[in-house]
Amino acid sequence: MQVKRRSAENKDMTGNREHAHQLIDCLPETQLSALVGLLETIVDPAAAALRNAPIDDEPDTEEERREVAVARASLRKNGGKGIPHDEAMRRLGL
Repeated sequence: MQVKRRSAENKDMTGNREHAHQLIDCLPETQLSALVGLLETIVDPAAAALRNAPIDDEPDTEEERREVAVARASLRKNGGKGIPHDEAMRRLGL
């Protein structure tokens, strides 16, 4: 597909969008995923940062394992339900 090059002076918002669509249509499938990643980063940089963040690979401490066991026991005891927001705020004195 032949894409007409347009000067920066005569591109308006609609023209830019249409031109971008034309360029995307010219890309081979193998390059689309790279473009999608770039666009996602531009549109929502926080989500992209979270998506690309390294996995927490630090080993759990014994204290963390105990606290998780207590939390899971509490969830089992309460039928899988956590603490309601109002109750959590009350317990925190807020």
